[in-house]
Amino acid sequence: MSDAAQPTAAEVRAAAEAVKAALDRHLDAVERRTGDDDPDVYEAFNALAAAAEAYDERLYDRYDEVTPFEIPGADDSLPPYAGPEEPNALSVLIRRDYAVAEPQRLLAQAQRITDLDPEAEEPDEGEHTAPVVGSSIHAALGVLFGEYEPDEIASRHKEFGLEEGDSTLWVSAADELPEPGEWLSTPFDHADPQRVVCRFDVSAVFDEEELEDDLDEEDLRPAP
Repeated sequence: MSDAAQPTAAEVRAAAEAVKAALDRHLDAVERRTGDDDPDVYEAFNALAAAAEAYDERLYDRYDEVTPFEIPGADDSLPPYAGPEEPNALSVLIRRDYAVAEPQRLLAQAQRITDLDPEAEEPDEGEHTAPVVGSSIHAALGVLFGEYEPDEIASRHKEFGLEEGDSTLWVSAADELPEPGEWLSTPFDHADPQRVVCRFDVSAVFDEEELEDDLDEEDLRPAP
């Protein structure tokens, strides 16, 4: 970074003062919290994470120095909650990723489901001829997800030849329940991060980070 682009000493000092103010605000919110999902605590946490990140960047750019602390997940955090304090309705948004690890197992399972249900219909391909379940991944997935609930597929994914990827669940607050059929044509267009009350993420990257932390701790232990 050039000298012209570097923050001034006053800007670094101002960023440090912002961290101090954010710390006070966060502690105050925690002391006055009304429950596990208090929006004031959530907002204060995000503000503290942003202030700490800004200070860390300015400190490094100006003095080539870093801070000894890190806010977990600060880069991926949701924006401050801006939904109703007492939601009258909620939406549960779920995403689960899978890799088709064993296509033949998936095809065989789908064919078995179809064979056990004489009335089962293969997915409609419009004017095209519907593919045979036992030879089409597309058709097999339609049969599988048409037969089982998503939670059951998640618990039995290996049985169906699938391999888990990342997954997330968002609980989003709403003022009122939408009218029947109101959002069915665009079900994923109304997800507002500022209305997310809580979220739960599952990813292999978290396991890798824990392993790295464990290895770091091993390195710090004195030799016997």
